[in-house]
Amino acid sequence: MKVLVTGATSLLGRAVATGLVAQGSSVVTLQRRASEVDGTRCVQGSILEPEIVATAMQGCDAVIHLAARVGIVGTWDQFHDTNVIGTEIVVTEAERAGVSGMVYVSSPSVAHGGEPLIGASAGEADPGSSRGHYATSKALAEGFALSRHEKAMQVTAVRPHLVWGPGDTQLVGRIVERARKGRLAFVGTGAALIDSTYISNAADAIIAAVDRIDHAGGRPLVVSNGEPRPIAELVNGILSAHGLPPVSLRLPKAIAFGAGWVAERVWDRARLNGEPPMTTFLAEQLGTAHWFDQQETRRILNWKPAVTVDEGLERLAAHAKDKATEQRAGERASGGTNR
Repeated sequence: MKVLVTGATSLLGRAVATGLVAQGSSVVTLQRRASEVDGTRCVQGSILEPEIVATAMQGCDAVIHLAARVGIVGTWDQFHDTNVIGTEIVVTEAERAGVSGMVYVSSPSVAHGGEPLIGASAGEADPGSSRGHYATSKALAEGFALSRHEKAMQVTAVRPHLVWGPGDTQLVGRIVERARKGRLAFVGTGAALIDSTYISNAADAIIAAVDRIDHAGGRPLVVSNGEPRPIAELVNGILSAHGLPPVSLRLPKAIAFGAGWVAERVWDRARLNGEPPMTTFLAEQLGTAHWFDQQETRRILNWKPAVTVDEGLERLAAHAKDKATEQRAGERASGGTNR
């Protein structure tokens, strides 16, 4: 099988491309920055350039569309251009190229309006109730992608929930950075149950969706480890893996939500760089239970996680230790040169 992977420079995109190569697929990557993944052919360019997308798509049997603007900082136009228009271009060019299967990599936030999710099903993407530019734009894009599902090109949406692992600059990186700056707090007691997905499990599930597109086509599937943990346990486990103390600061949810509402507007109007210390979406994510029933996903994909949360934390700790050792060696080498 020949597979196009967009957004292969991300942690998840690279893991997916590497996994496809390992199983014997011919892999083409489309990315803005030239960064070769071993065993793949790289096409450099933007998903907003139809000609380049068409070139990358030539001869492909399947497409895994991961390229997206992520995070909480940016204008609506920026998120809409990349996540909505970019997806429309990728899907349209896939149809023209005769691609038989597409996996659109989405997010559970497309169907999350802030209420607790306890053993929830995937649910339909709802741009009207999703929170923030990222979630709303992904909801619109997912809706478009699934609307193009048909016998000629089967489409599924896979929503990995809170992906993390060694090298992660999103969830893990933000937690560690905020903790080191003394800006990390739990909303409420920290007891809200949340699920997450170790990086290799997320990649395996996405690849399984390609292989099982006949079963997964036409529907959204949430992917996670299926191990709900109190958010305090998961966050403190990530901090412990980096040699950092547990979080001690707690904020009432109402105060955190209000602070996020104010911060969002200040950052937007002043066009400040970086992320606000709190947002309404972050307050909801930190203070509200959100975990999903995985029975249907595992049955449809014929997949189950190979790495547990505890095993993932052990791998994260080993990675952090190796990075710290490399940094100290580099500092010693630099100091020796200066002398």
